[in-house]
Amino acid sequence: MDPEPVTAAQAGSRLGRTPATIRKWQERYAARTLGKAERRVYYDYADLATIDACIHRGDHVPETPELRDRLRDSYSRAA
Repeated sequence: MDPEPVTAAQAGSRLGRTPATIRKWQERYAARTLGKAERRVYYDYADLATIDACIHRGDHVPETPELRDRLRDSYSRAA
């Protein structure tokens, strides 16, 4: 799946979180960043959504974006 670039504000709006929370996830969980343009950082929405889902369920958040990719893959195979 191709990454979907979103800003902290866009991701926060979609996930019901503040932009500050999204930026904190980059520090705390090494959320995948896709680049910067015009002073904006772009994040991978799927990675942020996986972090949010883990937090919502009370599960451990995998330490790297690659481990979260594997977790998402395991969900789609189980469905």
